[in-house]
Amino acid sequence: MKFLRNLLAAILGTLIAFGILFFMFFVFFALVSSAEDGVTVESNSVLELSFSEPISDYEGKDEADPFGGLFSEGNGLDDILHTIAIAADDDRIKALSLTTSFIQAGLAQTQEIREALEEFQLKGKAIYAYSDYFTQKDYYLASVADSIYLNPVGGMDFKGLATEILYLKELQEKTGVKIEVIRHGKYKSAVEPYLYDAMSAENREQITALISSIWNTMLEDISDARDISVEELNKTADTLGARNPKLAIAAGLIDGAAHFDEYEAMLKTKLNLTAEDDINYVSFSEYQREALGKKIWSGKDKIAVIYAQGEILYGEGGKDYIGQGIIQKALQKAKNNDKIKAVVLRVNSPGGSALVSDIIWREVELVKAVKPVVVSFGNVAASGVYYIGAGGDKIFAEPTTVTGSIGVFGTIPNVHELSKTIGVNAEQVGTNKNSVEYSVFEPMTDTFKKVVEESIEDTYDVFLERVAQGRNMTLAEVDSLAQGRVWSGTDAVQNGLVDELGSLEDAIYAAAELAELDEFGIRKYPKYKSDFERFMEDFGGARSEWLTQYVEEEIGTEAYQVLQDLKKAKQFEGVQARLPYSLNIK
Repeated sequence: MKFLRNLLAAILGTLIAFGILFFMFFVFFALVSSAEDGVTVESNSVLELSFSEPISDYEGKDEADPFGGLFSEGNGLDDILHTIAIAADDDRIKALSLTTSFIQAGLAQTQEIREALEEFQLKGKAIYAYSDYFTQKDYYLASVADSIYLNPVGGMDFKGLATEILYLKELQEKTGVKIEVIRHGKYKSAVEPYLYDAMSAENREQITALISSIWNTMLEDISDARDISVEELNKTADTLGARNPKLAIAAGLIDGAAHFDEYEAMLKTKLNLTAEDDINYVSFSEYQREALGKKIWSGKDKIAVIYAQGEILYGEGGKDYIGQGIIQKALQKAKNNDKIKAVVLRVNSPGGSALVSDIIWREVELVKAVKPVVVSFGNVAASGVYYIGAGGDKIFAEPTTVTGSIGVFGTIPNVHELSKTIGVNAEQVGTNKNSVEYSVFEPMTDTFKKVVEESIEDTYDVFLERVAQGRNMTLAEVDSLAQGRVWSGTDAVQNGLVDELGSLEDAIYAAAELAELDEFGIRKYPKYKSDFERFMEDFGGARSEWLTQYVEEEIGTEAYQVLQDLKKAKQFEGVQARLPYSLNIK
């Protein structure tokens, strides 16, 4: 026994020692990184812009946290836009080289970056783009460039937008695992795959209208940049007339086919350098460290920008999901701070819990009673998150934003048929008639179904009231736009669900105008714990993110997305106000 005690003590001591060394290593690493934050930017420099990591609206790093960037691999759209704006006014930056393939951002995010690059050009600076392979989203971003080049053996997608939805009715019948569905809204198609074997006419109608509107926006922007008519662009898409570099050049979509060294030779010519000269490249990530220390807006009065991104779920919330806890606290801070004169709520979410949506909606109403609230819609601002934003004094959306989806549904799993097949019998005992509210092993009772239907209808009615009140419409007018239907930002402006097309920056200036501010600074909320801090609190934190990335790489993105959708379905607790489907436009 003594030997075992000594052995365990030795093992414990070793683990503690390793833990201390591990912590000291990261402290040292953070200090070294901090010391090397400076970047030397020479005159006639070229800013390199290449998005290799996922882009979120907001990373929420705490500047006071020395470990804030140790594990983080994402990019915050707010920081990206800020950096491009600083570079536009930096006389040392002569041009920008865009070399992105397979950008991991939503269409509205991509559009906002594209708009920032247009502002960069308006300052008299050139943009050059190069890729080994252009996806449609990559090309949409790159089309803003003065010159576009593609690898001679590379490829290019330019064929129009499409999406695919899997229908599971027959699978349920074969497996005996069924999803019971109760919904309000003929377009509320989040649950349609459980009900049918094929797409409904209503769902096909709304998806066609949505992706057509987004595609037209992309074509109009490309048309302006490349001086090619929308009709010609559609003809190119219909004939796959840009599928290789030779065809893409003939169609006018790119300026040339070149290997990267040839692209750099072209850059040298544009910069008036000799073949022997080196290009003064500046890494975007390195330049960003300097740029984030410079302010675009300044003033003693402040505008709070509050970011809400991810699924709406009951709980505290964080960087990856919207919970009532963290958003309520951020709104209360903004309301109670006398220096903050207006609030911009930036939302990017497919929706989720109706209960959480109403809790946050109420907090927005309390802020709006004392300060202007302007809402900015990102990639997706649908259902529950539209519920939250409907009360804003003004709503902005990008043309490519997916919004609306004013409808409600509930899904309840049932394995009664499967349990009979495999010989499982569940017996219930209760004290009252409805004590056993529902069992996944038994068919849904009429009483239970009636109660759920009542809850769905009540939630839908409240949803309509919130929107009607916020948008100054009648209930009938809202109901005609609702039924769960989704709209593009362009269509939402036309039908009155959104006030104006515009970016987050446009929303900020609108908030300043409502608050009658000529000068103002920005305060961002909330602040998230760094991955390192979460790792130290719970050793599974950062490690699980690395494991998630590994699994996605091993099984493929599409298979991983199916697993994620199934996982999310397990979290559909209570009545849901959520986007009609997991929409992957490609």
